[in-house]
Amino acid sequence: MNATPDASLVLRDLTVSYHSPGRPAVRAVAGVDLRVEPGQVVGLVGESGCGKSTLGKAAVGLLKPASGSVEFAGAPVTPLGLKPRPPAQRGLQMVFQDPYASLNPRRKIGEQISDAVVLSGGTRADGRALARELLDRVGLSAEFAERFPHEFSGGQRQRIAIARVLAADPSCIVADEPIAALDASAQASIANLLLDLARERGVGLLFISHDLSIVRQIADTVAVMYLGTVVESGPTDQVWDDPRHPYSRALISAVPRADGNGELPQDLPGDVPDPAFPPSGCRFHPRCPIAVDACADAEPEPTEFLPGRRAACSVLAPALLKIG
Repeated sequence: MNATPDASLVLRDLTVSYHSPGRPAVRAVAGVDLRVEPGQVVGLVGESGCGKSTLGKAAVGLLKPASGSVEFAGAPVTPLGLKPRPPAQRGLQMVFQDPYASLNPRRKIGEQISDAVVLSGGTRADGRALARELLDRVGLSAEFAERFPHEFSGGQRQRIAIARVLAADPSCIVADEPIAALDASAQASIANLLLDLARERGVGLLFISHDLSIVRQIADTVAVMYLGTVVESGPTDQVWDDPRHPYSRALISAVPRADGNGELPQDLPGDVPDPAFPPSGCRFHPRCPIAVDACADAEPEPTEFLPGRRAACSVLAPALLKIG
């Protein structure tokens, strides 16, 4: 089971909107460019309400974009409807946040894992055999195939969900907050499992999380999202060690560090604005410590100041270009 060479996930100027009666349209994702190559782990981070999960659902076709495009393996991703997903796009899979809701409580887990084999034209017996193999691969006993979801802990259920995804022979996986509902002991285990699978199989992984410390450990590159836009992106170590955008700096400053210095994490003041009524100009400027009056006038364009590193900040743009 190996990823095909061209199995990249590419988002171009992606916009996703929600519509409710009596309210303006909410642009939960407001023009995002993102790329996940085979074997690459891309972390997507930001506070709750920034549009991360909406982006992930649009990336796999669970939501229809308002504009922009999503491509997988060189072809547009078809938004899911009543018809089955095109076979060529079954290599694009998703691990959902809540392992208690993503599994059918009335079916044995072996049957749920084997569904991917049956949908691809295999037999149920072949599917059951693969289910036992994959349960072993994700660190569970093959005998668990005959059990029901309620018999497992949250961490075990998430492993089962990952086994079900692997049964589809994915080339790219979108993991939407896959550790958020787990206890601390299970979080690192699930994150490392996804990383190992990406490395072993050459699978692209978009890892969505608000936990920057986990993302720092597993992601090759990171994109920092704020109120529907990506404000900074680049190699993970570089963004962590030298964040340029004020929002990235604030997020990293809020991560606790066991460094013996006795310094407390610094909270970012204020809350994420209502996306139905975003601020004018730079969306971060009402909370930004370096904002000037001009920040309310125009939304900044991302500036590539070093190879592979981009930031969207009007105040810093001249200095960034000079550095680059």
